Amino acid sequence: MDKKKLTEAITKALEEKGKRKFKQSLEIILNFRSIDFSKSENRLNLDIALPKGKGAKTPKVAVVGDEGIATQAKKAGADLTILPNEIPAYSAKDKLSMLASEYNMLAQPNQMATIAKSLGQYLGPRGKLPKPLVGNVKEAIERAKKSVRIASKGKYLPTAQAFVGTEEMPMQDLIDNAEAIYDAVRTKVPEGNIKSAYVKLTMGKAVKI
Repeated sequence: MDKKKLTEAITKALEEKGKRKFKQSLEIILNFRSIDFSKSENRLNLDIALPKGKGAKTPKVAVVGDEGIATQAKKAGADLTILPNEIPAYSAKDKLSMLASEYNMLAQPNQMATIAKSLGQYLGPRGKLPKPLVGNVKEAIERAKKSVRIASKGKYLPTAQAFVGTEEMPMQDLIDNAEAIYDAVRTKVPEGNIKSAYVKLTMGKAVKI
């Protein structure tokens, strides 16, 4: 991605932000060509840790695991811990909605099947199934707080978008985050198959990079 064009596009998007009663988010939108997204192996579903974080949009993190993992997770800054015997209670619609809208989820690998059975029908289509919790618990939670997901939009539409940052973040932070997302997508999709890229504020017009 041409850094100069990216900078110009973000600058233009921010110049047209107007006055709102809330902090707008900046997103990057990628359009693709010559990719058959009806094939599961071609679909995008990437979790990307933003190098400059998410500003005021830092999400909560929920961890599913046994008592030992739950204790570690609480000490490491997890906002919610769920023990294995508590998983079925979160199948209620209001709790599912809360998990999907407010949390990035991590889970002990041996709990993934139980989660998929109890919660997967709701969380799966929304791209909110938990990621396996492996390695250092604190590092995993810190990464989850900085991560965004970029996934193929709709069923087979050749487009995807992801959160870059908020309008109040420094320009260089927004640039670094956008580049991180673009570079991550290029590991899955050859650059020649990326037809176009745009940035857009929540209430603004899309600006081509």
